[in-house]
Amino acid sequence: MELTPSQVRLMMLQVADAIIAAEPMLSQADRDLGDGDHGLGMKRGMEAVKAKLEPMEPTSVEEVFVTTGTAMMTSMGGASGAIFGTVYRAGGKALAGRPAFDSEGLAFLLEAALEGVMKRGGAKPGDKTMIDAVAPAAAKARESAALPLNEALQAVAAAAEAGKEASKNMIAQFGRAKTLGEACLGFPDAGACSVVIMLNTMRDYAASCS
Repeated sequence: MELTPSQVRLMMLQVADAIIAAEPMLSQADRDLGDGDHGLGMKRGMEAVKAKLEPMEPTSVEEVFVTTGTAMMTSMGGASGAIFGTVYRAGGKALAGRPAFDSEGLAFLLEAALEGVMKRGGAKPGDKTMIDAVAPAAAKARESAALPLNEALQAVAAAAEAGKEASKNMIAQFGRAKTLGEACLGFPDAGACSVVIMLNTMRDYAASCS
């Protein structure tokens, strides 16, 4: 199973809607760790994504993801804009020349996203950031590269969810949450929550196409 560029565009529009709808939850997750602006930033970014993708007639999978990342980077500002923009820009560039989006493409997307974000932000797994959801998702995507896309996304979304849950037991090493020390225990990283929503939405879209 694979998705055409037009289907990937529809999938990312659904991802944008899911993140916009989750703004209150994402804002609360961020407030729990001392900041509170993550949800509004993600909402603003995804509204910009919708404005770019809605009129688009994409000719490649790469174009959809890179456009998504660029819209987030230019509209959100701050750390989240740079990080989530990098996810889709770096991930999209890794799919250059691929005519459709399949399980192997999913692995390339997430591996390049992980590498790009670690390079840009300096965080690593265990630092209580969105990387704690992306890293296990990328590993599971590589493991699942031979499966149909809908099955691979199911496994990948579950791995991201487990990573987000694991972040509750970590002490933050970045951002305002870093000042909380052990007071941040028990709460998941807000960026990891966003990653889970994105991958769950991709999973549901692929399931509806299978």
